[in-house]
Amino acid sequence: MAERGAQPDPQLFATEEVPKERVHVLLPMPVGDGYDYVLTAGMTAPPGSFVIVPLGPREMVGVVWPEPTDPDLPERKLKPVSEVIDAPPLSADVMAFVDWVANYTISPRGTVLRLVMRSGQQLSPPKPQTGYIRAEVPDSLRLTSAREKVLDIASETPLTAAELAREAGVSDGVVRGLAEAGGLQAIEIDPDPPFGAPDPDRKGRALSPLQAEAAEHLTAAVREERYSAWVIDGVTGSGKTEVYLEAIAETLRLRPSTQVCILLPEIALTLPFLKRIEERFGAAAAHWHSDVSSSERRRVWRRVAEGQARLVVGARSALFLPYTDLALIVVDEEHEAAYKQHDGVLYQGRDMAVARGALGNFPVLLVSATPSLETLANVEEGRYGLVSLPSRFGPATLPDTDIVDMRAHPPEKGRWLSPKVIEAVNETLGRQEQVLLYLNRRGYAPVTLCRKCGERMTAPHSDTWLVEHRYSNRLVCHHTGYSIPKPDHCPHCGAADSLTPCGPGVERIAEEAKETWPDAKIEILSSDMLMGPGAAKSLLKRMTEGEIDILVATQAAAKGHNFPNLTLVAAVDADLGLAGGDLRAAERTFQTLSQVSGRAGRAAKKGRVLLQSYQPENPVIAALARGDRDGFAEAELEGRAALGFPPYGRLAAVILSGENEQKLNEVARALAGVVPHAEGVEVWGPAPAPLYRLRGTYRLRFLVKTTRRVSIQSVLDEWLSRIKIPASIRKTVDVDPYTFT
Repeated sequence: MAERGAQPDPQLFATEEVPKERVHVLLPMPVGDGYDYVLTAGMTAPPGSFVIVPLGPREMVGVVWPEPTDPDLPERKLKPVSEVIDAPPLSADVMAFVDWVANYTISPRGTVLRLVMRSGQQLSPPKPQTGYIRAEVPDSLRLTSAREKVLDIASETPLTAAELAREAGVSDGVVRGLAEAGGLQAIEIDPDPPFGAPDPDRKGRALSPLQAEAAEHLTAAVREERYSAWVIDGVTGSGKTEVYLEAIAETLRLRPSTQVCILLPEIALTLPFLKRIEERFGAAAAHWHSDVSSSERRRVWRRVAEGQARLVVGARSALFLPYTDLALIVVDEEHEAAYKQHDGVLYQGRDMAVARGALGNFPVLLVSATPSLETLANVEEGRYGLVSLPSRFGPATLPDTDIVDMRAHPPEKGRWLSPKVIEAVNETLGRQEQVLLYLNRRGYAPVTLCRKCGERMTAPHSDTWLVEHRYSNRLVCHHTGYSIPKPDHCPHCGAADSLTPCGPGVERIAEEAKETWPDAKIEILSSDMLMGPGAAKSLLKRMTEGEIDILVATQAAAKGHNFPNLTLVAAVDADLGLAGGDLRAAERTFQTLSQVSGRAGRAAKKGRVLLQSYQPENPVIAALARGDRDGFAEAELEGRAALGFPPYGRLAAVILSGENEQKLNEVARALAGVVPHAEGVEVWGPAPAPLYRLRGTYRLRFLVKTTRRVSIQSVLDEWLSRIKIPASIRKTVDVDPYTFT
C-alpha cells in the first residue's frame, strides 16, 4: 500500500498512444509513385478506396493502393487523409491492370490511373433532377394548343422540362406553367438512370450449322470461367457477330453481376451495333467513346463502378472503366490500327484486352476477317484457340476480285477512274444496284503546289503538307489541325491563281463521279465531311436503304457496315498504302482492301471488286485478286521471322523532341553513346523522324529491337537511366510502335 500523501506512479495511469493506420495513396498524376498518409480516428479505407488527401497547398483525389507503406517514415511526417469518398472502391483486378499497363508501357502509374479515374467528377453523385409525369387534369385547367402538345407527350415515364419542351416543340415555360396549374406532376428523378437488365435468354437470330458449332466452342470456354483467348476468324459477311453474341449471353448467365466489354475500333460502328445489342438482349448497352456527352460518361462510369451496367460497348478506353465483375472482353475488328493509342499512355488496346483477361482470369475473344499477323502467330503457336467461319451466311457468296492494270487501261488525262471501272459502274447502276468508290485519302487533293515557283504548301513550323478541301475552300493539315482559307496568291512568290491541287482525294473522286454520272445520287463518307455521329448515322441509314447510288468513301466504310444492295466496290488507288518503309504497310494494305472488298455482295446479289493498280504484280495486290489470305500471311510471317521483327521479336521506339535543334542533337548523341550492347538487343539511330519538324519542334527517333527472350522494358529502363534528359527535351517511349512517323 502506498504511503499517505505519496505521489501516484504516472506509469500506472499512462495510456499507450495507438499508432494510426497508414495507407499508400496513388494519385492520378505523371510524377511520383504515390505517397503515404495516415487515417484519422474513425476512418476506414481498404485498398481501392477513393480518398481526398493534401498534396502541398492543394487537395487531390487518389486511391488507396494495395502495397506496404514505408515503415521507416516517422508518423509525425505523415499527413492525414482528409476524407474517404463514399463511392464503390476499385476492384483488385482493376488495380492490378493499372500496375501491369504502367510496367509494360513504361508509363507512370499515376498516368495510367488517370485513365481509370478520368476527371474524378463522377465520384460525387449528381444533384437530383425534377421530372414531370402526366397528372389528372383538373376541370379548371385552361388548355392552350401549346399545353395540349405537352400533354400529348407526357406519360408515366418522367421527363425533364427541357425534354418535354423539346419533344412538344414549346418553351420550358409552357411546361413549368402547366405543372403549376396541376396538369403535370413534378417528381424527383435520377440524372444517372440505371441501365436495363439484359436478358440472355431472349431469342437471337437463327444460326447456321457452322455458326452453331463455333458458338458452342466459345460458350464452353465461357463456362470454364478461366482465362483463354479465342480468335473468331470469319470471312466478311459470315456472321461473326451472332456467334460472339451467344458467348456474351452465356457470360451474362453465369452470375447476376457479370459484366461484358465489347470493343469497337470506330465510333461510326458503335451506333448501329448498339441497336443490334438492344434487339438481342432487350436492353440498351452502356456506350463509351469520345463523342459521348460528359453527363452520359458520368452515368456510364458510375453504373459500371456499381456493377449495374452489365454490357459496355466502347472504344479502346472502355478497357479502363472500373468494372466490378468483368467476365468477358470482345475485341471486334481486332486487326485495326485504331486500337493503338498515340498520345498519353501509348498502349495497344487489343494486347491490353488480352492482358486484362489474363489478370482477371476470364476469356477474351478476338474477331476479324483479316486477323493481325501477331494474332495468327499466337494461333499457330497454340496460345490462342481458333474458330473459323470460312463462308458467308445464307445465300451470299464472296465477291469476285479483278485487277485493273492502270498501265494498260489508263484514265483520261486529268481523271482518276479507268474506263474499265466506268464501264462496270455503268452496268451496276443499270441494274439499279449501288457502287462504292474507295480511296483512303481525305479532302480534295493531298498536295497543293504553286505552278509558277514550285512552292509546296506546308503547315507553319512543320514538314506536313496542306491538303485542299474544296467543299470548305480551305487548306488543312491532318497532323497538326492547322487550317486556312485557300489563298488567292502564292504566299512565296505572290503569283495570282497559281495554286493547283496535285493528286486525288475523295472530294476530287466525287467531283469526277458527278461529272460522269450526273443523274446518280452521290455522297461522300469521310470523317472530314461528317460532323458528329448523328451525321454518320444518317448517311449510313440512307446508304442501307438504297437512297445513295454511289458512295465515295475513305476507310470509314471499310469495316462492319452491311449495305444489302451494294454489289460493286472499286479501289481507286489500291497501291496507296504500299509506299514507304513501314513494317506493317503490306499487312495494313491487304487488311484494308480485304475489308472494303467485303462490303460487296453481302446479300443475295453477287458482288464484284475492282482494284486499280499500277503494280499488279505486287504480292499484296496479286494475293487479293486470288483471295489467298493464308498464302499472303504465311509469306509475310516468314519475312518477319527471318528479320526478327514482330511477332517474332520486340520493337520499341524512343522519340526525342525539342524546339532547340542543336540541343536536341546533343542529347541524342549522348544517348547514342551509352546504348546497351547485349545479346539479342539492337539499337538503331538516332535518325530524323519522317515528320522531322512538327508544330515547331524537331524530332529524332531511336528504334530498339530485341528477341522475344529479352525483356525490352528492362533494356529501356536501364539504358534511359544512364542519361539525364533536360527539361527542354521531351522523351517519349512507345513499346510496340504501330507507325513510324
